[in-house]
Amino acid sequence: MKKIPLLLCLLFMAAAILHGRPDATGFGGWDFVGEALARMGRAVQALDSEPTLEDAHYLGRAVAAHILAMYEPYTQNPGLTRYVNKILQTLVINSSRPAAFRGHFAVILDTPDFNAFATPGGHIFLTRGLVEAATTEDMLAAVLAHELAHVILGHGLGMIEAMAFRDEAAAIAGRAADFAGNTPEAARLMGFRDSVSAIVDVLVRTGYSREQEFAADRKAVEILAAAGYDPRALQDMLRALEQRQGTGGMFATHPAPAERIRNVEDAIRRHRVADTSTHRRSRFAANR
Repeated sequence: MKKIPLLLCLLFMAAAILHGRPDATGFGGWDFVGEALARMGRAVQALDSEPTLEDAHYLGRAVAAHILAMYEPYTQNPGLTRYVNKILQTLVINSSRPAAFRGHFAVILDTPDFNAFATPGGHIFLTRGLVEAATTEDMLAAVLAHELAHVILGHGLGMIEAMAFRDEAAAIAGRAADFAGNTPEAARLMGFRDSVSAIVDVLVRTGYSREQEFAADRKAVEILAAAGYDPRALQDMLRALEQRQGTGGMFATHPAPAERIRNVEDAIRRHRVADTSTHRRSRFAANR
């Protein structure tokens, strides 16, 4: 895989700024743009090398800023967000690839839709509707494990590279470098809006390929078992989604729940663990 130019960070932050949300939940606004641009020169010069964890992190932050320009974070229950992040960290440290540049974190989005997103750098977003659909901690862990699997398997970086923005990034790298040294002006970012929209359509609206979604489900089973969660919880969560079958969000970007349930049957048989979910019931109830 070729290196992803960190110019894409500018593209995503442009969208956040043009939506009027440059400082959403502390992503840093113009300071963050400058920080991303400061790393761009090295990235453009090293297009032929493998992307680093740092590359993925800064690209992920830019993607996260754009998502937060589209959705409000859920702030009514900070304890729930902390709880979700503790579950995520448990999964991360028991996964096959716990290393990440500046760590992984999860944000709950304040929408009743059923959806989830994972940026290349390990930023995971779950909608309030999806969180509320989980009736056990293991089911919630299953959702997080699926998104974490996308990160571990490199699906985000691979998708962005396949969109062939490397040539565009190289062509305007000089303009971006000039911009990094001047006072920021939103008008100079307008030309990047089409590129931002195209990337977001893939990451947020179109979704990963069926093969990638199936692979992420199988990897999620492995992660759940390694962390001591019941892998069958992924099927439980998929059944819950099947009962709420809709047309938008996750229903539009993922294979049908019934197909995903069948896809993980063999993986679950290979990763059976003792069912200890009863010990987590009170903890789950206390954090709803």
